[in-house]
Amino acid sequence: MLTRRHIRIKVMQCIYALSSSREDSMEKQQKFLNQSIAQTFTLYLLILGIFRELHDLAELHLQQSSRKYLDSPDKAGPDALAKNSILKQLAGNTLLDQAFKKRKLKQWYLNEEYIKILFREILESERYREYLPVAGAYEQDRDFLIGTFKEVIAPNSKVYDFLEDEGITWVDDLPLVNTYILKQLKKLKPGSAEQFFMPRLLKNQEDMEFGQELLKKTLLRYEELEKEMEGKTPNWDKERIADIDGILIKMAICELLYFPSIPERVTINEYLEIAKEYSTPKSSIFINGILDKLVKDYKKEGKLKKTGRGLL
Repeated sequence: MLTRRHIRIKVMQCIYALSSSREDSMEKQQKFLNQSIAQTFTLYLLILGIFRELHDLAELHLQQSSRKYLDSPDKAGPDALAKNSILKQLAGNTLLDQAFKKRKLKQWYLNEEYIKILFREILESERYREYLPVAGAYEQDRDFLIGTFKEVIAPNSKVYDFLEDEGITWVDDLPLVNTYILKQLKKLKPGSAEQFFMPRLLKNQEDMEFGQELLKKTLLRYEELEKEMEGKTPNWDKERIADIDGILIKMAICELLYFPSIPERVTINEYLEIAKEYSTPKSSIFINGILDKLVKDYKKEGKLKKTGRGLL
């Protein structure tokens, strides 16, 4: 689920939090990084939990002759939602049950008003009305859910605000998680195993080690890395460089010098893409200029020693 770019972003967040709080404990920052990575999967589970809660609410209304709760008889009932094949797959997934119990995830149970808001929006949507005549066929059930997720669930501002308050890094994780869930839904089949919805958070242990080492080496060599930046840009003034830009440049220099298996072009491209998303409009141009000059200097000085293919 998480790529190395996402891991770099989380390391950046840790360093930024440290610089903002003046917390100098390496142990606390490493713990924060580990928790931030783990919390991404918790967010993934909570988003899937919305689907499960919607299904349970639809079934509950059916059992209670739910049509009475609607304002007028011309509004569509929740029958199709309760019988949706994908929602039933999610609701009946025992591995998800275990994951929710293990992590004690009761956010939607304790804050059911958010599920009710989504429930009503779905039933009143044009997409739901168009879905009713074809409900029951697996492909149509899946297409409806994908469209509903993109149009109703993912952009809901109240759910967004709630999740922002629940997890300090979840605002940055939401686009990643939502995109991943959409990809999963598109790949889902009637015979998909329960494990399908329990993907690995990281590709392998090396990715976690990469994040921990990047954080550790950047922090331990922070002043040294800052000196590497001096004189690499006209009128250089560290007080005028955006905080995020400074952190990204130091992380990139750390990779260039102390991560020999990662090609320099990979490092530069990754940090330019992160800068485009998290810093100022001109940051990527500024960072690219510094890193290009550094790479040329390092090569001349024999300081850039790269081996292997490297990984993103």
